[in-house]
Amino acid sequence: VKQAEMFAAIREAYGIPRDPDLKLRDFPTLRHVIRFVYDRSPGLRPPDGGGTPAGGGGAPGGGAAADREGNGGTTPSAAPSASPAALRDVADADRVPRRVPVPALRPMLARSKPTGVALASGRRVVVALDRGGIGKALVERLEKLGVAVLVLAADAEAAALADQVAAWRAGGSIHGVYWLAALDVEPALSDLDLAGWRAGLGGRVKRLAALMRLLYEDIAPSGTFLVAAVRLDGRHGYGSGAVAAPMGGAVTGFAKAYARERPEALVKAVDVGAGGKAAELAQALVDEALRDPGAVEIGRHARERWTVALVERPAADGRGGLALGRESVFVVTGAAGSIVAAITADLAAAAGGVFHLLDRVPAPAPDDPDVVRFARDREGLKRDVFERLKARGERATPALVERELAGIERRHAAASAIAAIEASGGSAHYHCVDLLDGAAVAAVVEDVRSRHGRIDVLLHAAGLEVSRTLPDKPPEEFDRVFDVKSDGWFNLLRAIGDLPLAATVAFGSIAGRFGNRGQTDYSAANDLLCKSTASFRVTRPTTRGLVIDWTAWRDIGMAARGSIPQMMALAGIDMLPPDAGIPTIRRELVAGGCDGEVVVAGSLGVLAAERDPSGGLDPAAVDVAAAGPMVGRVVAHGVADGLRVETELDPRRQPFLDDHRIDGIAVLPGVMGIEAFAEVAALAAPGWQVDAVEDVEFLAPFKFYRDEPRTLTIAAQLVAAEDAELVAECRLSGSRTLAGQSAPTVTVHFTGRVRLRRSRPPLGAARVPGADGSAAIGPETVYRVYFHGPAYRVLGAVARAGDGVIGRFAGGRPANHAPPSAPTRMAPRLVELCFQTAGMREIAASGRLALPRRVGRLRVASAAPEDGATAFVTTAPLAGDGAVDVVVVGADGAPLVRLEGYATVALPAEVAPEDRHAVGAVLAP
Repeated sequence: VKQAEMFAAIREAYGIPRDPDLKLRDFPTLRHVIRFVYDRSPGLRPPDGGGTPAGGGGAPGGGAAADREGNGGTTPSAAPSASPAALRDVADADRVPRRVPVPALRPMLARSKPTGVALASGRRVVVALDRGGIGKALVERLEKLGVAVLVLAADAEAAALADQVAAWRAGGSIHGVYWLAALDVEPALSDLDLAGWRAGLGGRVKRLAALMRLLYEDIAPSGTFLVAAVRLDGRHGYGSGAVAAPMGGAVTGFAKAYARERPEALVKAVDVGAGGKAAELAQALVDEALRDPGAVEIGRHARERWTVALVERPAADGRGGLALGRESVFVVTGAAGSIVAAITADLAAAAGGVFHLLDRVPAPAPDDPDVVRFARDREGLKRDVFERLKARGERATPALVERELAGIERRHAAASAIAAIEASGGSAHYHCVDLLDGAAVAAVVEDVRSRHGRIDVLLHAAGLEVSRTLPDKPPEEFDRVFDVKSDGWFNLLRAIGDLPLAATVAFGSIAGRFGNRGQTDYSAANDLLCKSTASFRVTRPTTRGLVIDWTAWRDIGMAARGSIPQMMALAGIDMLPPDAGIPTIRRELVAGGCDGEVVVAGSLGVLAAERDPSGGLDPAAVDVAAAGPMVGRVVAHGVADGLRVETELDPRRQPFLDDHRIDGIAVLPGVMGIEAFAEVAALAAPGWQVDAVEDVEFLAPFKFYRDEPRTLTIAAQLVAAEDAELVAECRLSGSRTLAGQSAPTVTVHFTGRVRLRRSRPPLGAARVPGADGSAAIGPETVYRVYFHGPAYRVLGAVARAGDGVIGRFAGGRPANHAPPSAPTRMAPRLVELCFQTAGMREIAASGRLALPRRVGRLRVASAAPEDGATAFVTTAPLAGDGAVDVVVVGADGAPLVRLEGYATVALPAEVAPEDRHAVGAVLAP
């Protein structure tokens, strides 16, 4: 398909006439295609040599910038600029994938592997109780299994907890921890003061950190576990319901980071949602410890198990975004960070607006010589700082020098932000404030209230990060990192109260989404912001909340220095280019997608790697006997890809391959790709029914060269949708090792999605008109044009009918597949009847033979007999790309198939004139 599209574009660009004898297989590489252009374009001469033009490639100016801080990787000016910043193209943000977390279906525990955890006599487990009775029910179950249990009271202080655990450890190693403190009901945010907020989080996550610091060596080897239970919405806050206890987000963030530090142990954060009987929830926690080692985040909702996966989605959501302009009011925390200053400048360049900038750094003096010099001569300034420290009698260590420079850098960033705002016609109000000081934050918000009466955008970017594994991270350091984000967030929301607030944007991190070694505090704080923002669905329904999970930035910010870029490269994680990162927040605000959590990152490397080779699935436990002809061997059910199936197909065995050949090469029919998607999606979701297959893209033909068997891979990631639906994001791929290559090339051939429901609604009524007259095209003409063999010669007759064309199914066809008894879900040959009938209409209209390119939506009746079926396609295209709708009815007139938005791509060769005339004489309007 892509070859055909490319050749059509090339012929048009170079004025090359169509060649009816052209064979695409003769042009397997780009080198062949380039030679084709030169051969068919006499006036075009190939270049004498290769390489790139002089001056091409490399860094701008012939080398890397000497100073990569504060200005997106370009050499900064000597002082903060007084001219307006150039407005970046918001489309630059789309250069980096935009992913959003969604609830993804996990296999039932009966299909899952054992975790290696044993809950039996000789096992010693800590249970930290909740106040609602689930812990007590859990203790009873564990003791019945013979487990020795240490019970920690819900109100135990960290010091008493430490003494109790230390005394119990003297009797032997501890094998597991159940942490249930985050199951308790939380007061509404409006009912809390700062002391209550801190107490709630202290009891949930800081006590957990203290416990796991003590048990760091115990909960480490295989067979040990940490299971932390939370009450969000049963799907970790990514469903559509209310988030019951958002403080639990801090616990899930901690658990994900602990799992990175202790990869051999089983670590799970189990969201049990609201409600449920204590005994049932206690049993679920026992079961989760015993089975499924493949995912950390587990949710229990509506009879299913869930985890959190990422899918790519555009920012625009159809609701419309914020209109940013001169009157827009922004409140920005952490405003003296170099990244934040660059984003602030971008917002100012686009909108002007009023900016209230909050940071602990004192307001920068415009004539501060260090600020002026920082941008021009950082290394020289560094030497001067070294000499100043010595002159003051201090020990000028590299750490002290860098700390002093960091303060100068923040003053420079603050001055740059102020200058950019004012140069763009906006107004800047700088507030030196500690976000941990609730009264000081309230005073700033009151100033905003009195001046403007509203906040359009609250940008919470303040944060602190100190990477250290849990035993090396003292409690005061954990508190300092955690509190800047969490207490600052609370103080802001508490002070804002009922002040109109259009949107919030919180700076998160991929460390919060995935967890990261050495960042238990940072991960906990970031995931808390995510779950608190998710609670806005109920607590602040008029505020659109967004959390940006950034990857590390390249060329700007602290992560761009030292060994971090090398560490990121080794981990396979892309750093974020500033020209894509800086306009990202503006894109989210104006495009209408500012609602929820967004991951802004390229390759995620090790963070996206599965914890278990099969994703936690026991493939042998999945019964595929009745799955269908496109399901072979179940391989895995991972967090990232969902259910993965490998199926070997042999053209010498399967009629749908042997009778579907292009230029003699067997090619997988598009209808069997659609069938594969439906079969695998249904296999992944027992109890659900396939309602529709949608948005299918036929990207590249899947060919069987020399009639040799090939293995195709079908992956289906099932995610929650609205109205009690599941949507399976599907792809069909294959791999081949080409001549001269050591590694196989993997190609995605088809993509699409399958929509599943508990019960399928009917297809509705349909009317197919009868043929206009006696003239019809028979199969002898049809299959002189088409390449299909007996099993796929589905058109018995084609005729004009009303304002369209009808095609009648040819009875007596050989079996579609082997074994013939294998059930299908999407009536593949009736869909092929749609394709071929639409194709005959296209030949009559344009003389071109085409291949399937896209299917918008396909629905099939639960019973769809082939004999007596008739397809009807209108003559008028329904979209600019020529897409049409087709309906198939049975002998009794009942609808069997509804195909919407079917579009094609033309093959290069035209249909023979005599065949085109024969078809056009009957079918042309």
